[in-house]
Amino acid sequence: MKLKRFLGLIIAKILLKFLVILKRGAGATSLPGKFLTFFDRNFLKDIALNFKIIVVTGSNGKTTTTRMIGQILKENGITFVTNYAGANLLSGIATALLQGVDVFGCPLVPVLLLEIDEATLKKVSTEISPEVLVVTNIFRDQLDRYGEVYQTLNYVKDGVANFKNTKLVLNADDSLVASLAKVKPFEVFYFGLDSEGFEDLQQNTDARYCLFCKTKYSYEKHYYGHLGHFKCPACGYRRPEPNLSCLKIVEMGEDYSRYLLGIKGEDFQTYHEVNLSLPGIYNIYNSLAALTCSQALGLNLKKSMEALSTFSGAFGRTENLFLAGKKLKIVLVKNPAGFNQALNLLTQEKSKVGLAFLINDLPADGEDVSWLWDVNFEVLNLITDKIKFILAGGRRAEDLALRLKYEGLAKEKIKIMEGYREVINFGLKEIDPQDVFYIFPTYTALIGFRKTLNEKFKLKEFWK
Repeated sequence: MKLKRFLGLIIAKILLKFLVILKRGAGATSLPGKFLTFFDRNFLKDIALNFKIIVVTGSNGKTTTTRMIGQILKENGITFVTNYAGANLLSGIATALLQGVDVFGCPLVPVLLLEIDEATLKKVSTEISPEVLVVTNIFRDQLDRYGEVYQTLNYVKDGVANFKNTKLVLNADDSLVASLAKVKPFEVFYFGLDSEGFEDLQQNTDARYCLFCKTKYSYEKHYYGHLGHFKCPACGYRRPEPNLSCLKIVEMGEDYSRYLLGIKGEDFQTYHEVNLSLPGIYNIYNSLAALTCSQALGLNLKKSMEALSTFSGAFGRTENLFLAGKKLKIVLVKNPAGFNQALNLLTQEKSKVGLAFLINDLPADGEDVSWLWDVNFEVLNLITDKIKFILAGGRRAEDLALRLKYEGLAKEKIKIMEGYREVINFGLKEIDPQDVFYIFPTYTALIGFRKTLNEKFKLKEFWK
């Protein structure tokens, strides 16, 4: 077995190096691990025992939260390996682990930081047991792959049930996520918002009814989707008190956020200001998840907050690029809740904007695109004077264009594009230097679009 593992590690490391040289970005994040888990089926289970493991899962915010935690670890002088490119299936996890060991399987770093897909969490839970599990949220996501929110919750619940001595970092404002505290008597750290609510609960919101007695929740405050201060009037299941919370949003712009952080047990007049170079309520949630993870790890909170002040975002997650003298902003979209929050960014934008929606229907995107009809595209009608053009691209460009036309948007502004290069060329030509070109892609469209950008402008590979 030792000889077989030695040979497997050598071959996998050579394959990884070869793919990096060939600039096969997406392949380099998964193929070596895919080979290794096939060649040595006990690799993950055996080698993972040598690491302190931090796992991040959830429907939205996994990649950004994982990167934030990575920044915090660096600021605290802790070395680690991670699947930064968002390769969060089993092969991507194994590839990350491969980079953390030498050819003899000995660890090169003490910490393994993993972003794990919700469905994969159940599978990998028999192989590893993390010190900390962070669950960002659970929303309806990729209907054909996960079914619906309760199926997704069950995947995560089954994973938690298999873990041993794991600290849980849970979103207190998500009734589904908060329920995971009941699975096992683990130590739990909650995060959430205590600032003013933002919007009314939508009719198509996920998880409107109590998990335990099916009574409709009441909300003292509501933030987005089904996130808020929920309470079941029948059985009493309610939002738990957070360990760390956003007491007040001081300021939010198109590229930044500032909020006051409260800590459980401190006087209500005590607060700490957190500065983020990212916009949006969802990024405040992501930062709270990362800071609460640092608390669970026993790290210095001040250093952790300083780390977030220099955090610049993850690949395709509110990613800013400046090309040919023009500003591009790429925001990954994959379900109604996340898409709605992404569109809300446009209401904070002071400049005129060009928009591109790139919708694919491959397995990694979700083959059922009916979820587009639950996205609140009507927000675009509120800012129609700011919109210079709307481009529909990807495999389901026509479906997206139809959805936009049903929303009553000006037909002359909507254009169907044949390919990513056409999207880039049109967008950069039509926007002025003071404008912003927003691109909203699904996952495989993001990979394809970013690859085309890399080729055209010789950019750094996204997975590096």
